[in-house]
Amino acid sequence: DRTVVLITGCSSGIGLHLALRLASDPSRRFKVYATLRDLRAQGPLREAAQSRGCPPGSLEMLQLDVRDADSVAAARARVTEGRVDVLVCNAGRGLLGPLEVQEAGAVGSVLDVNVAGTVRTLQAFLPDMKRRRSGRVLVTGSMGGLMGLPFNAVYCASKFAIEGLCESLAVLLPPFGVHVSLIECGPVRTAFQEKLEGGPGGALDGADAETRDLFSRYQRHLERIFHEAAQDPE
Repeated sequence: DRTVVLITGCSSGIGLHLALRLASDPSRRFKVYATLRDLRAQGPLREAAQSRGCPPGSLEMLQLDVRDADSVAAARARVTEGRVDVLVCNAGRGLLGPLEVQEAGAVGSVLDVNVAGTVRTLQAFLPDMKRRRSGRVLVTGSMGGLMGLPFNAVYCASKFAIEGLCESLAVLLPPFGVHVSLIECGPVRTAFQEKLEGGPGGALDGADAETRDLFSRYQRHLERIFHEAAQDPE
């Protein structure tokens, strides 16, 4: 049987490239369920799959919103093989700017997607893996889960939480035959920066002049880092 892989957050970036990489593997060992919060965003993935020559039946796109437990359950029910061998929790949101100007809705959204969304996804798929005593879980973390990064307070808080979540599971799950991997990414060239919750910086008018100046300098530094040192998703 092929290895059944389900990946969250496949509209762009790491999720999209991973789905393509596995679905186009010459060995045809993988059946990939690439999930997206909004299927209207599937165009880039579908076009790339055609250009990469993904074999028929190797890639299927499903709607899955990690903020909605019913959506996660519905996606799980549409996996025709009745099992997921590899679960990749990749969906995430960023939030950049001075903490004092971030709106409560933006803060809640990032924590809901990055932390609670990962928990919802794991709750949906772990029981079957434990029952079958077989499975792999990969979670997209961040170097922002290892150290605090300026102007990324809420994002880092969410990724620190993911560290604790995965470390706790990594201790518990091996006797059930389930292995957990946490990928602590550095800068990667994706659309992540363009999809920041609330835009880059939030409502900066609410910050003092010195903080606004520091943020402007940090943005220039960040642009240079992504230009000079960022990895491609591949």
